[in-house]
Amino acid sequence: MTETYLDTSYKDREQVKALGAKWDPARKQWCVAAGRDLVPFAAWLPAGGTLPAARSQSTDLAPAAASSGADLALSRSGISLSQLLAGVALAVAQAYKTGVWTKVEVLKADARKGTVYLELAERDAGGTSLAQARGLIWADTANQIVPAFERATGVVLGAGIKLLVRAKPTAHPLYGMSLVIDAIDPDYTLGDLEARKREIRARLQREGLFDANRRLPQPWDYNAVVVIAPQGAAGLGDFQGEAARLDRFGICTFTYAHSRFQGEGAAAEIRSTLLAAMDDWRATDSPLPDAVVILRGGGAVNDLAWLNDYDLARCVCELDVPVLTGIGHERDNTVLDEVANIRFDTPSKVITGIEQVIRRRVAEAKASFETVTRLAFGITQTTRRAVEQSDAAVRAGASRNLALASGNSTRMLSDVRLGALKSVRDASNRSRECLVDVRHRAMSELAEGRQAVPALLADVRAEARQVIRTARVQSDSGLNAVLERSAVGARHAHETIDKALRDVAAASQRIVGEAASGSEALMREIAGQGPEKTLGRGFAVVRRADGTTLTSAMGAPGKASIEIQFHDGKVAARTADQP
Repeated sequence: MTETYLDTSYKDREQVKALGAKWDPARKQWCVAAGRDLVPFAAWLPAGGTLPAARSQSTDLAPAAASSGADLALSRSGISLSQLLAGVALAVAQAYKTGVWTKVEVLKADARKGTVYLELAERDAGGTSLAQARGLIWADTANQIVPAFERATGVVLGAGIKLLVRAKPTAHPLYGMSLVIDAIDPDYTLGDLEARKREIRARLQREGLFDANRRLPQPWDYNAVVVIAPQGAAGLGDFQGEAARLDRFGICTFTYAHSRFQGEGAAAEIRSTLLAAMDDWRATDSPLPDAVVILRGGGAVNDLAWLNDYDLARCVCELDVPVLTGIGHERDNTVLDEVANIRFDTPSKVITGIEQVIRRRVAEAKASFETVTRLAFGITQTTRRAVEQSDAAVRAGASRNLALASGNSTRMLSDVRLGALKSVRDASNRSRECLVDVRHRAMSELAEGRQAVPALLADVRAEARQVIRTARVQSDSGLNAVLERSAVGARHAHETIDKALRDVAAASQRIVGEAASGSEALMREIAGQGPEKTLGRGFAVVRRADGTTLTSAMGAPGKASIEIQFHDGKVAARTADQP
């Protein structure tokens, strides 16, 4: 038996190679080894070539068996699995001689040696898988259609995107069913991405939320900002390079929270991270941040497509803090960019925009300060001139009033002196008259008193005796009460003194203990401050030639020998002339 040579084109080389064909360099033709099943290669057999009888019969049996239960009962011997699958492969090859345009969703993509291997699926609106298949794009075809697709769409061929592909089903007894793809429609993928954004946009508009965050006033200044970004992203590094400078000088603080920004579940993770960061902020009872920044940096369109999510977009719309986005480059656009308060092209432009607002506020504050300073200076100068004028007027008025007052005081002094002399004379006359009256009345009252004194004296003596008897009784009673209270007070004072002595003793013992501890600590500190310890900390002792210690530069003699002692030795030196 000899090899069977195949009629193949250049584009079929990968497919026949995968099926087991070998390249004959001498004849420059693909061939199938003797004894190998030719059914998978039926499409490339030479014109007029036929399959071996056994193989042909086996292949014919497979469809017949599939169509009639009676035929299965008659075929007691059965066929091998490879024969059955070879029949399936031939049937598939005959049924699909050309590719069919098929809508698929990519679950996984992997490139090995130029060939792209895909896991494809169809899922319903709820995400339930309806069909799955393996797909492949041979290396020569991939080199042509994949770069063209990525250039047209900006999408990197990978998981999560939907494609319209031209696929040819192929079956292999060993490798199973595969879809060989030879074309991709870029318009379908772009339309699917745009349709998803259009659906989210329309839903938010119906709910009246689409421009809720955009209607918030843009931040007047930036003092505190919350940043949501992927951990270690290059765009985050560009942002942090400038933000750290603002944070370091206390101009604006930045709080960072990290999340995935692509892959299944990325949008839900971003939303939960954002809400958790805001909850943590509110728990501190601090004022709300001036803005929330969502950063990612540039990337393929399908990488950014994970951000086109309704729940995430609604979360941004309902946030009561302005949202700033720096998600992609200028040509990139997501739903988050459309609903955000301010949209920037890149993370670097976000921090630049923040800096510009801060600089603008600083310039306005500086201008306002200069205006206030200028007005204050003008008012001060005007007030100073007015004060100087008022001072001059006051001084002039005071001089005039002082002169008038001096003249008036002289005249008034003369009048006072004359009045005083007259008043003295009148008072002298009245005093002499009053003195005569006083003497006369005194003599009269003295005579009356001498007559009334003996009777009054007897009354006073009788009342005094009665008062003494009453006082004696009361004093005896009071003395007893005083003695009783004194005894009680003495006992209480004795108890108080005992308690005070005990408290004083306890306090004295505590103070003595504390003093002892302090003394010990002080002694340890004093011991640690000795010359050797001081020298060991990098200090030095400077002495004159006679051994006395120099404590200041003023006490150092000019051009004299001195000695400097360090912790590990002494050095001789000489002083320079004093300036």
